[in-house]
Amino acid sequence: MRVVIQRVSKASVTVEGKVVGKIGPGFLLLVGFTHDDTSADIDYLVKKIVNMRIFEDENGKMNISLLQKGYEILSVSQFTLYAQTHNGNRPGFSDAAKPDIATKLYDEFNEKLRKQNVHVETGIFGAMMEVELVNDGPVTIIIDSKQK
Repeated sequence: MRVVIQRVSKASVTVEGKVVGKIGPGFLLLVGFTHDDTSADIDYLVKKIVNMRIFEDENGKMNISLLQKGYEILSVSQFTLYAQTHNGNRPGFSDAAKPDIATKLYDEFNEKLRKQNVHVETGIFGAMMEVELVNDGPVTIIIDSKQK
């Protein structure tokens, strides 16, 4: 499981001209799954994400977590995080989990985030989405459950 975390002052996702998810300060998460991801991968990344200390304290140091701030998450599924680019110029996506598996994992991931007392908005799994964000910092971090 891979997640791109972007610290944002605001973010939204639009599908077919309608805003389906919108947050103020917090994280925009781009979320991808591979074939062997499990609930254990989700548990590891949920804990890591909500406790990641990348908001500034009174001294300007990144030392405060999303939970401590009470900020929100916009979670957007993105199978392209598992693109293979080593052969040619057209990426392959065979490492991405099949949609029927990935959608269940994505739903589980978002529900587990919510159980951490975090407000979570989402895009629509499998839809063509337009994502807008104001990256705060900018701060962008990539985490992978296989690189513990």
